[in-house]
Amino acid sequence: MLGNVSYRVDDTIAAIATAAGASARAIIRIAGPEVANCLSGIFEAECASGSGATADLLSQTQAASVFPGHLLFDASAPQLPCQLYYWPDERSFTKSPLAEIHLPGSQALAEAALDLVCGHGVRLAAGGEFTLRAFLAGRIDLTEAEAVLGLIDAGSEGEFDVALHQLAGGLSGPITRLRDRLLHTLAELEAGLDFAEEDIECISNRELFEVLNKTQDEISKLLAQMNSRTVVRETIRVVFCGSANVGKSSLFNCMVEGAALESDLPGTTRDYLTATLDLDRIYCELVDTAGVAREDGSEPIMVAAQALTARQLEQADIQLFCLDASRPLNDWEQDQLACQPVVERMIVFTKCDMMAELPHHARLAQRPGVICTSSHSGVGVEALRKEIRDRVLAVPAEVGGTVTCTAVRCRESLQQASEAVLRASAVAERGLGHELVATEIRVALDGLGQVVGAVYTDDMLERIFSQFCIGK
Repeated sequence: MLGNVSYRVDDTIAAIATAAGASARAIIRIAGPEVANCLSGIFEAECASGSGATADLLSQTQAASVFPGHLLFDASAPQLPCQLYYWPDERSFTKSPLAEIHLPGSQALAEAALDLVCGHGVRLAAGGEFTLRAFLAGRIDLTEAEAVLGLIDAGSEGEFDVALHQLAGGLSGPITRLRDRLLHTLAELEAGLDFAEEDIECISNRELFEVLNKTQDEISKLLAQMNSRTVVRETIRVVFCGSANVGKSSLFNCMVEGAALESDLPGTTRDYLTATLDLDRIYCELVDTAGVAREDGSEPIMVAAQALTARQLEQADIQLFCLDASRPLNDWEQDQLACQPVVERMIVFTKCDMMAELPHHARLAQRPGVICTSSHSGVGVEALRKEIRDRVLAVPAEVGGTVTCTAVRCRESLQQASEAVLRASAVAERGLGHELVATEIRVALDGLGQVVGAVYTDDMLERIFSQFCIGK
């Protein structure tokens, strides 16, 4: 089941395939055996005139084609110009007839067109059902299906590149090669067992060790790739830090139009706040933290606030180290400036509309990359946004990585395969018989099969495809 819809591929489904809201184009996607019959009742091609002409045109179409035309609403409604992209046979993404109706980018028009389609023997698709059909038809494997979700949810160019690499077979290719190698080895072992009485050796122990060791090395590399931070990276975290009352919350609010509590009293921020920062379609997570207290506070809530701040700074990809331009630096701030930061750090002066004429401030302000800002006047805020964007784009992403949902799902299966191959090597080394080696290789094949979806359960598919939006 997918939601309340069973895994049926013999009915025809439709959905709006573009995101909600204004756009240059809206797309209605239709897939299933009744696509042509549906289109014959709602679409008229420019090159076809008269009753039944469009139906004849579609029935004669043998290859993917594009037809300009218009949708046929009721007689009181004006004709709606559109383009029809039509795949008439199994050479489509879902391995069934498929069509896309391309309309002007209006949400109201798209919804009206979808209602028209669903009124002609077509049901609304469930979330992820188009991609599910592609998987069930063998067009893509599970890692590639999850890459589609990764592309939709990508919050940065790095995440987009990782998902695109995975969609192109960056993970399924190595897994498929591992499975093919183990299947070939298993076939040789079983052939040797069939001819055991005739003393025919189809694979030597030396060859068996080489295959198992090579396989183990490659599985270990895939596991290391999935466990590395760059593989499962979520949106880049940009964390404010600094002494209490330097203006972090005011600057946070200025950048994200947020609701961080502002006050002249030190220690106003006790918890941390997060918001998504849109930097011209490059997204990062902006985090406001409690100011670092210089005194040794024993108040439990202050201790907890400082612990939360320390934890957020440990998880930061980029730190925004805020300094109050209206006063001299304190000892802690000077110590921090003298230390080499563990992660990427930007120095940001706040309250620059009240900047004190201090030599130290003047020298710092001349450093490359130091931004002077004022939450009150807005000075420097746009420059800060641009600098953050440049730094976010510079954070390395591993193009050969794995999208988060795949890494979470597949670690256990890969670990199972790795342990099975290790046991197979140990059995072979101790000479306990090729029957036991073959048994362990089958376990390893099951683990690898779960990664790409050669072995799956309904619960697994439900868990994966329920995360998709409708239309994908």
